[in-house]
Order: sequence, then C-alpha cells, then structure tokens
Amino acid sequence: MTKPIEGFSKLTKNQKIDWLTTHYTADPEAAKILLKRYWNVNEDVQKLHDEFIENTITNYYLPLGIAPNFLINDKLYAIPMAIEESSVVAAASKAAKFWLDKGGFKTEVLGTEKIGQVHFMYHGSKEHLMSFFEQVLSKLLSDASSITKNMEKRGGGINNIELRDKTDALDNYYQLHCTFETLDAMGANFINSCLEQFAKTFKAEAQSFSIFTEEEKAIEIVMSILSNYVPNCLVRAEVSCPVTELKNGNTETSQQFAEKMVQAVNIAQVEPHRAVTHNKGIMNGIDAVVLATGNDFRAIEAGIHAYAAKDGQYTSLTHATIENGIFRFWIELPMALGTIGGLTSLHPLVKLAMELLGKPSAKELMQIVAVAGLAQNFAAVRSLVTTGIQEGHMKMHLLNILNQLGATDEEKEILTHHFKKHPATHNAVVEAFEKLRNTK
Repeated sequence: MTKPIEGFSKLTKNQKIDWLTTHYTADPEAAKILLKRYWNVNEDVQKLHDEFIENTITNYYLPLGIAPNFLINDKLYAIPMAIEESSVVAAASKAAKFWLDKGGFKTEVLGTEKIGQVHFMYHGSKEHLMSFFEQVLSKLLSDASSITKNMEKRGGGINNIELRDKTDALDNYYQLHCTFETLDAMGANFINSCLEQFAKTFKAEAQSFSIFTEEEKAIEIVMSILSNYVPNCLVRAEVSCPVTELKNGNTETSQQFAEKMVQAVNIAQVEPHRAVTHNKGIMNGIDAVVLATGNDFRAIEAGIHAYAAKDGQYTSLTHATIENGIFRFWIELPMALGTIGGLTSLHPLVKLAMELLGKPSAKELMQIVAVAGLAQNFAAVRSLVTTGIQEGHMKMHLLNILNQLGATDEEKEILTHHFKKHPATHNAVVEAFEKLRNTK
C-alpha cells in the first residue's frame, strides 16, 4: 500500500516524477518517457509553464484551431479556439461563412460592472447597523485608496458599496455588496484586495461606534470575495437576414427552415433538459476562445449558467424570431474577461492569440467570445433541425476512431473517402477498418 508523502511540493520536478511513477504506474520508465515527451524543448518556455501552477510534472496539450471568416461589426476576424471536441471549430467556421455575406455579426457591450461582497454576521438592531454603515462608508473608500489609485487613474475603481440585509434567507446574515469597474483587467485580485480592506475597516470601526452595544460591536466577518455572477457585465451578439436568404441546401423552403430554428430555440427556452444541452453547445464556442485567450473558463461557465436560471428556471441563452419576413437570432450573456494581467501577458500562445485578434480590449474580447458562442449554437441547431447532429459530428470524429484503431495514413485516406458517402457510426468505422485490413 502506498504511504502518504510529506514535503512533496519541496521535491524537484524529476523527484516528483520518480515518486509518482514508482508508486502509481505499472511501467515507471515508460511513464517518465511519456511525461517528458510533452515538455517544451525550450527550457525557458518550460520553466514558465512549470510556474503557472504547483507540482507541475508536464504539459497537457489541447489542439489550438482557427475559425476564419467571422465578420463582426464589419471587421473580419480569424478566431483562435482551444478545444478537444471534434466538430466545434468546423461548426463555428461554417456558421461564420454562412453569415459572412448576410451582414455578419452585430455586437454590443451593455455593461461592464463587476461585483464583490463582504459577507458578515451581525446580532443587533438593523437601524443601528444602517447608521453605522452610513457613517463608515467614506472611511471604507478612503482606507482602500492605496489599492484603487492606479485603477482610478485609468478610469476604473469602486462604483458603489451597499449594505444588504439578507436575514430573510439566513439568520443574522448581512453583506456589503460592492460594484467595480476594472477596464481591461478581469480584476479578481483588485476586487478581492478592496474587499479585504473593506472588511478590515468595517470590523475595526465597529469597535468605536458609540450606539453599538457590545454584542453589536462583535461583527463577524465570514469572508470577502468577488462574485463570478456579473449580471451587469453584459454583451449581446446578433445575426439577422430576410428569411428568403436562409438557403440551407436541402428540400425545405427557407421559411420552413426558419420556423424550425425558432421552434428549436423555443423548446430550449421552456424545457430545462434541452436547455442544458443547448447551452452546452454555446459554451463549446465560448470556452474554446476563453481558453485560447488565457481567461478563466470556469468563472465564465458558472456566471453564464447562473444567468440562464436568473428567472427561476434554467433556460436557453439564445433567442430567435421571425418578424416581418426577417429572421433574427441573438444571445445576451454576462462575461467578465481580461486582456491584461494573468496568463494574457505570460503564456506565449495566449499572447499570439491576442495578436491574431488584433490585441482587443476587454470589451472587444467580450464581443468576439459572444459571437463564437452564438455561431456555435446556430450551427448546432441548424444541424439538429435538418440532417441531425450525428452526420456531421461523426464524420469529424472519424479520425479519432481511426487513430484509436491504429490506422495508417493510407488507411485513413481510403476510409475518409468511403465515409463521405456512408454514415460514420463507431461500429461502421470499425467494420470498414477490419474489412480493409483483411483484404490486404
């Protein structure tokens, strides 16, 4: 039985690998070779990657693809996407091309406000607490001035601080609900530093507030932390065109196709089981660009899914209508992104991705990411209401299956040609591969 290890973080990388492979792999030498195969040949680049996180042993690769021909607000983009799932980049590219000659994508940032909260417990008079808050508010701002001065010089800073009574949800629970503008920075460190200073000042000043009882002075700060739910940091992306321009290359008329698209979106708006998968497809596009640009896809996911349930039921993030002969398809979602700080200024491929996008501001990146999500959703829903999702997806997945089977380049070429005319189910690929092998 493997014993716990003390001081693992203090070992060198090679020592960590030796211990790990010895205790947790069947063939330690083969595992070591595999881990080191993914190290960057440039020692400086590898050292940079090693220092992104703790206990690094190697790099974990994701493909970085490009979806070209995105016309966004009359500017053409080639969007970098980091993702492992087959057909996502192809679907986004196909949607971009579909809308290229129909005016492209139109986007707008509706707000950029970020949120942070100081959560605390208070036992006593609500009127006393409100009086204290009104008195201490200016002190909260002045004590945080050393943190905010540089952000304020750039036009950002603290927007507002509110005292919120949450005792209807949890006994004795209150919060300082704080809003911020962080410009091109995602702003997590800035916001959390401000919040921790607010908490320190709030607790200290309570000790000398004259009308507080001893019990009321004993404010308990539970935690101070930003929120990844940013419903006022919103972006909107849209496509539209006359229904007659919705040529889809099948037997349906443009009107029938448009109506089925609207029906499919309406179903996702009322049926949570469908909405989850519908929105997952949106996040295929969003996460891929967020990852490629060095942002926190987990924070984006959490905030967007919370927004999808803001009215009490989880629902579609996209909307579609037909009005006066015009088909409209749009998305509105919260998104706190950064283009400075963090990995955006450290990771070589993130810096390249930003360059490919024209070194966008945070607002511009919000719009690009929203478009990627909208395009991915349009492509997925379009497939669902016409050919079905599997036809395109399985053909894109074909190479993964053939690689699992150990197909040669010649075999891949033959079978790829074969499945241009046949359904590429897993069983069908295996059978065709075995038949090809047996004829040699």
